[in-house]
Amino acid sequence: MKYDFISIMDRHGRDAIAVDGLTAGIPFAPDPPKEGFDLIPMWVADMNFPVVPTVQEEIIKRTEHPAFGYFRPTEAYYNAIIRWQRERNGIEGLEAKHIGYENGVLGAVVSAVNVLCSKGDKVLLHSPTYIGFTSSLENNGYRIIHSPLVRDERGIFRMDFEDMEKKIVEEGIHAAVFCSPHNPCGRVWERWELEKAMEIYKRHEVYVVSDEIWSDIILYGHRHIPTQSVSEDARQRTVALYAPSKTFNLAGLIGSYHIIYSDWIRDRVQKESSLSHYNDMNVLSMHALIGAYRAEGAEWLSELREVIEGNVDYACDYIKEHFRGVCVQKPEGTYMLFLDCADWMKECGISLRELLKKGWDVGVAWQDGSRFHGKTHIRMNLALPLSRVKEAFHRLEQYVFTK
Repeated sequence: MKYDFISIMDRHGRDAIAVDGLTAGIPFAPDPPKEGFDLIPMWVADMNFPVVPTVQEEIIKRTEHPAFGYFRPTEAYYNAIIRWQRERNGIEGLEAKHIGYENGVLGAVVSAVNVLCSKGDKVLLHSPTYIGFTSSLENNGYRIIHSPLVRDERGIFRMDFEDMEKKIVEEGIHAAVFCSPHNPCGRVWERWELEKAMEIYKRHEVYVVSDEIWSDIILYGHRHIPTQSVSEDARQRTVALYAPSKTFNLAGLIGSYHIIYSDWIRDRVQKESSLSHYNDMNVLSMHALIGAYRAEGAEWLSELREVIEGNVDYACDYIKEHFRGVCVQKPEGTYMLFLDCADWMKECGISLRELLKKGWDVGVAWQDGSRFHGKTHIRMNLALPLSRVKEAFHRLEQYVFTK
């Protein structure tokens, strides 16, 4: 490979919650490992790979100029997004006016819901649910109504359209937060699924906020379909949210963006986002996006997807062969696994907390899935060099999933 996905980075003392957060008093962080075990970070959803070099090149080039005054997003910024969305997702007709900067996807979710709802309103989400949605919406006074995903005969998570429609009608819902690809389940929705969901939303005048931050990390045999692309009504009804942060490991630089085609919604979301006077771009974040969305970024992403595919295959095969009573559906996108440990826990008479602790003690810093509404689940990040993934699963077999 042209790019480095093999070297093990030492991120200690380098502004990384994934490694330093274990001793920083973060309430939901894993416990530090016991003596004799080094840490394998598999909880925070960022990557343990070096960024594509063009990101650093763009930032360094900008820092060579000794002034960092007030600025506005450049034409190069908008053109980079338009080109990336056209080449990656087949989006045509996207213009600079449809794009708006957001400090983060969660802030954008809140701004959009504030425009579409009144405090105390009910908002539809699928469960399992990304914990960021839960905390952001509840903190802002909204009531979440969950429509659980259901497994089909092949074990694939599907939307329960009958349950969605029933709850929309009975609860008087007019806004939904949608996750595509889905975090934490890793589903990449097929076109027919998106079309059916959007037909329900149209029928009952439900506006949609679609988090598509994982849209670049799609595993082979699957394709991301932008929610806004399935119909003209979906194009006008949906606030779509993107960022280079998941794709290129840039979360610490801050910088997301919305795509909104409806003039009515866009004007109001931009107004709402501006009210705090905190939703302004950092100049280095802008240049990071420009560097990421270059041709080299697409080349780097192709190699990353190959690495993630290999890690996912290794992990899922290992679980199937060695961990009886642990169920996992191979993700179609993202680099996260969502392990269902219900049968193993029942057989061994162990709680989820006890199981998590056994992994933490030997340096496998995996994440409590109950925070994502998976009562018997554990979430695992596989965006590490394969050697570290292998070491993690060897430890789990030797010390954790033992009878």
